Order: sequence, then C-alpha cells, then structure tokens
Amino acid sequence: MRSLQDRSPQDRDLATRSPGRRLAWLSTVLVAGALALGGCSTIMNMPTTTVDDSASAASPANLASLTAVLTKNPNDPQAYNMRGSVLGQSGRYQDALADFNKAIALDPKYAQAYANRGLAQRQTGQLDQALADYDHALQIDPAYAVAYVGRGMAHRDKGELLQALQDFNKAIQIRPDNAQAYYNRGLLYQSQRQYQFAIDDLSTAIGLSQQQAEPYVARGLTYMAVGDLKAAAGDLDDAVLVEPENAQAWASRGLAYERLNDKEKAAGSYARAMSIRPGYQSAGDGFKRVGGEVGKTYTTFN
Repeated sequence: MRSLQDRSPQDRDLATRSPGRRLAWLSTVLVAGALALGGCSTIMNMPTTTVDDSASAASPANLASLTAVLTKNPNDPQAYNMRGSVLGQSGRYQDALADFNKAIALDPKYAQAYANRGLAQRQTGQLDQALADYDHALQIDPAYAVAYVGRGMAHRDKGELLQALQDFNKAIQIRPDNAQAYYNRGLLYQSQRQYQFAIDDLSTAIGLSQQQAEPYVARGLTYMAVGDLKAAAGDLDDAVLVEPENAQAWASRGLAYERLNDKEKAAGSYARAMSIRPGYQSAGDGFKRVGGEVGKTYTTFN
C-alpha cells in the first residue's frame, strides 16, 4: 500500500479555505485508545452517527415516542430509521439493525437508512457489510457527504488508508463545511505521522465546530507529537472547558502538563479523569508518575 506521502495532488487537497460557518457535530465522537505511557497515542477508530436529519438523543422517552409513532404508522420508513438511530446511540445495535432493515424494506431508495445501517455494522465489526451499505447509499445519492465520511472510516478500520483518504476528500469537496470530514482526515494524517497536515485539518474542524472536545484533544495530542507542549496544553485546556466531563480530555491534559513539569496541574487533571471514569488506568498511571496524593485537592487552573 502506498504511503499517504505518495498520494496525488488531488488526494492531498489540504484545507486552506477559511473555516466558514460553524457546523454542529453530527454526534459525539469518542477518542479510542489509551494514552501511551510517556508518549502520544495514535488516535483512530472514531465512531460517528451517520444520521444527519435529527439531533435525537438515546433516551427512553425518545424510544417510547418513536415506538408510539410506529404503532400508529407501521409503514413509516423514516420513523424506523429514526428509532434505529436512537437504538444505535444507546448501543443496541442488533435492535437498530432490525429497524434499519425495516426502513429499507419499506423504502429501498432510502439512502440515510443504508448509511445508518452501515454505521451499525461498522460498530459491530462487520466492515464488508458496512462498506456495501455505504456503497448503496452513494449509488442512490452520489452527493451524500456523510456517507463518504462513514465509508472512509470503514476503509480506515480495514487498513485501506488511501481509499479512506479519497472518501474524506470527496466529502470535503461536496461539503466544505463538513467538520467530521476534516476531523477524520486529520486523524488519518495523524496516524501516519503527517503531523502538519493533521494540525491543518483539525484546526479547520475546530473552526467549524468549536463546542466539541474531541478535535481539541486530537490537535493537542498532535502538538505533543511534534514537541509543542504549550500549544498542546492550550488545546487541552480548551477541551476540558468545552466538555468538563470528558475523561479523555482530562487525561490528555494531564500528560501535557506532566511533560511541562507542572505536576500540580498534571495530578489534578489525572485525578479529574479518574473521578469521571473510575478505573481509568492511563490516568491512574499518570497520577502515580507525578506523585499524586489520594484525597488531596489540586489546582487545575490558575
């Protein structure tokens, strides 16, 4: 497989345009993988919800409401698609797949249902099936940028990095304001140690969607990889301010301040990560490395 450095000028297509209007994140995107001991982890496998016509949350009330809608309208493919999306957000992937199957049976040209089913299959490790569903969604709607992002993530999960890059590029070509496309392309560059490209794309993602911690975390870890610890700490400060309950952000911040030899902030950040996610080993290891004391109150900002 070719290195991304060997890609064509079209593949490179780096973001040099202005960020434009802010685009809300389509779903919560979780940084996978623990922080490496004394190092910067590669950030990969970022699950994302494909549904782009609702901000529904995975709550019992929403499920009950959608089920009531389906009781009255049992042949409504959109209701099945929406309920499947909510089920998927709550981790009930088999139930979600059943709803997406029903939506597709009722409307074989429903591109979003195919893309959402592709997401559920990707999240359960069925990558070939996921790719087939994304392909089908794009056959129905060749301008469906979200499906290109999803398919790119499935290609990345399979180690097909050039195909993933091409899909992220296509999504950006169709929707220059698609924050997730820049974000995931930035992660791809980061995983290949093409750090400046990663920083450029993550910066664009931040400009498009400023109220999510994950792009700040990703850019902060990338700054750490190139040795710019002050920039890293600044990004991770922003990450925990945007999402105070994000354990990954706090643990990453702890690592940045540990490397800056600010043991007070490092210990406080690691402690906060452990309080949010009990048993978080990377945070616990970092807390020990900086001499953290259980029960002590730390200053995390000053």
